[in-house]
Amino acid sequence: MPNFGGMSLSELIRPEGFECACGKRHVCALKYLNIGRGIVEEVPAMIAAMGKQKPFVVCDENTWAVAGRRVDEVLTRAGVAHAVYVIPLNNPDAGRIAPGEWEAGSILMHFDASCDMLLAVGSGVVNDLCRVVANAAGRPSAVVGTAPSMDGYASNCSSMEVNHVKVSIYGHVPQGILLDSEILAQAPMRMLWAGLGDMVAKYVAVCEWQISHLVTGEYYCEDVAGLMRSALKKLMAAADRILARDPDAVASIADGLVRAGIGMAFAGVSRPASGLEHYFSHMWEMMALERGVPYDLHGIQVGVGTLLTLQLYRKLLAQTAAPDRARAEAHMRAFDRAEWEARVRRVFGKTAGQILEIEAKTRKNDPEKHARRLDNIVAHWDEIAAIARRELPDYEKLRAVMAQTGMPLTPADIGIPTRDVVDAFVCARDIRDKYLTCSLLWDLGLTDEYARFLESFN
Repeated sequence: MPNFGGMSLSELIRPEGFECACGKRHVCALKYLNIGRGIVEEVPAMIAAMGKQKPFVVCDENTWAVAGRRVDEVLTRAGVAHAVYVIPLNNPDAGRIAPGEWEAGSILMHFDASCDMLLAVGSGVVNDLCRVVANAAGRPSAVVGTAPSMDGYASNCSSMEVNHVKVSIYGHVPQGILLDSEILAQAPMRMLWAGLGDMVAKYVAVCEWQISHLVTGEYYCEDVAGLMRSALKKLMAAADRILARDPDAVASIADGLVRAGIGMAFAGVSRPASGLEHYFSHMWEMMALERGVPYDLHGIQVGVGTLLTLQLYRKLLAQTAAPDRARAEAHMRAFDRAEWEARVRRVFGKTAGQILEIEAKTRKNDPEKHARRLDNIVAHWDEIAAIARRELPDYEKLRAVMAQTGMPLTPADIGIPTRDVVDAFVCARDIRDKYLTCSLLWDLGLTDEYARFLESFN
C-alpha cells in the first residue's frame, strides 16, 4: 500500500500514478511543480515542461500588481509569446472578483485562440476560473500562486457560484504549479489566515469522510486520508510563524496546501478536504449573494466553521453514549415537508427552486432512506465515536493555535449574525448530496437541540 504521507511532492506526482487497495488508480496530472524562493523566474521552464508555447496569462487587478507584471516581464525577456488578460472588477463593492459566471465568461470572451494554455496568476478565485475556462476551451492550465490562501492549487475541483449557488465543478488538475515563497509571504495577512483556515478544516473533513463511509457506503480511501493528515501536520508545524511572514515557513504552509490538493485529485472529489466547516462558508456566501452584500474570504469563514463543528462534536461525544433510536424515529415521523420547504424558501430566496430540485433527486428526507442510515448509525456507533475522538483535535488547543495568528475565531468576528449561523447549520445538508455532521445530527433527531446550542455558543 502506498505511504503517501511519507512521499515528497515529486514522488506524489509521478506520471504513472499509484494502484491502490481502494480500487482506484490515483493520479495527479502535474508535470511541473516547485515551491521556493525566487522561482517565479522558472515560468518559461514550466511552460516548456508542459510542451506548450504560448500562454494566455490571466490575473485580476490585485494579482497583476503583485506578480502578473513580473510574469509578463519574465516571459518577454525569455522570448515566450503570450497574451495577458486582467479580469476587471465587476462588483466594486465586493472589493475582489468572484468565482462566477460573469468572470468566467469575461475570460472566455477575451481568450486568444492562438494560445495553447492558460496561466493563472493568483490564488483561489483566479485559479478556479482558469480551470473552468481551460476545460471549456480544451486547453491545459498552470498557475503562479500569489498567496497560500487555499488548498486548491493542485485540485481538479473549482468552487464556483452558479445562479447564486455554490457548486463544485470538476475538470482537470493544472499541469504546472509555481509557488514563489517570497511572493506568497507578502500576501495580505487575511489571505495567510485563510490558508490556515482552509487547512484546519481537514480534521473535520477526514472525520466526516469516514463516518459517511460507514453510514452511506460512500467511497473512502485510507491512503488518501493519510496524505491529508500529513499535509495538515506539515502546515500546523509552521502555523506559529505565520505572523513573521518567514518565506521558509510560508513555503512549508504552501507545501501542506499543495499536498491537500493532490489528495483531492487522487480521490477525484473534494470530500477528503471539505466537510460541514466548508458548508458553513458556502451557506454564508450564498446568503450574501442573495442579499447582494460582500462576504469574507472563504478560508477565514471555513476556519470559523471548523471551530463551530468541533463544538458540535464535543457536545455529541460528551452526551451521547449510544443513539436514541426512538427519538430519531419520532423525529422522522414528525417531519413536515411543508415546514421544511418554507424554511428552504426563506433561507435560500431566489435559489430555493434549485435546492428543492436537489432534494427531489436525492430524497435525503425519505423515511426509508432515513431508516437505512439510522440502522447503520446504530450498528456502527462505537466506530463513529472512535473516529471522531481519533481524528478531531482538542478544541481549546486548536483555538489557541489559531488565536496566536490573530485570525477571526467566531461568526461575530466576521459579521455573521446568530440567525445565519443557525440557518447555515440547519440547511447545509440541503445544498448537495453529501453526508455531513449536520446530516448525522438530523438523522439522530438532534437538529433542533444543536441549533439552540449554536445560538448560545455564538
